[in-house]
Amino acid sequence: MFYHNKSKFHPATFFLIGIPGLEDIHMWISLPFCSVYLLALLGNATILLVIKAEKTLREPMFYFLSILSTIDLALSTTSVPRMLGIFWFDAHEINFGACVAQMFLIHAFTGMEAEVLLSMAFDRYMAICAPLHYTAILTSQVLVGISMCIVIRPVLLTLPMIYLIYRLPFCQAHIIAHSYCEHMGIAKLSCANIRINAVYGLFVVSFFVLNLVLIGISYVYILRAVFSLPSHDARLKALSTCGSHVGVICVFYVPSVFSFLTHRFGHKIPGYIHILVANLYLIIPPSAKPIIYGVRTKQIRERVLHVFTKK
Repeated sequence: MFYHNKSKFHPATFFLIGIPGLEDIHMWISLPFCSVYLLALLGNATILLVIKAEKTLREPMFYFLSILSTIDLALSTTSVPRMLGIFWFDAHEINFGACVAQMFLIHAFTGMEAEVLLSMAFDRYMAICAPLHYTAILTSQVLVGISMCIVIRPVLLTLPMIYLIYRLPFCQAHIIAHSYCEHMGIAKLSCANIRINAVYGLFVVSFFVLNLVLIGISYVYILRAVFSLPSHDARLKALSTCGSHVGVICVFYVPSVFSFLTHRFGHKIPGYIHILVANLYLIIPPSAKPIIYGVRTKQIRERVLHVFTKK
């Protein structure tokens, strides 16, 4: 069950419970989970295909949207199939290395989503507050640089978590009261002091908070610019271009903030509520974002309707 690695004992496998306390209804829980996962796959794949096929969708906003859809596909595929394996086939055991890899991917992709939302806020800021300089600033080279930052910063932030987990001895505990592997869920099984893990986890969360603050500041300037427009129609059009992005920000940050608060301070909330919220945080946003953009973005909506209505 255990092997020796530089004087640290690691279990060969972990045992993922699923949703503690709701084991008897795992099969019923799997039905909405599977449906939402399929919706996420279909919706994000559709967004990517529409952006690739439609020549008019070459603005930076749609470039960032395609990155967001790609990350959503990767994030949901990293987590949901493992959940469904637990619910359907009692596939509770996961290799130690695979568990750490899943932890890394989930945290890295989540960080990338936060970076994309910040980049999209900057895009909307430039489009509304400095429209004359929009194309001059957001050049192809700048977009490539932003894309590299979207990927590199979350990866660099998440990599130390791998070391922080591998340095811990796990003695006898190897049962994770969760349906996927995440940093503190693994660390809490250790028989050593995990204060460094907890502090680093809060350090990573601070970057999410910083991104949210920067997004908020950008929208303060956006709203100031919008409400200074002389035409009522112009104000409505400007607000409409930001509507889908604001909706996606809410879909991403509201569940994450709720999950963080219930985990840190909701000690009286049943454990299965914590796990359900954490699971929904990974599957609801990837499925909701394509719907929001599909409904509120005219070019995408018209292209999708054209595909499904043409003879």
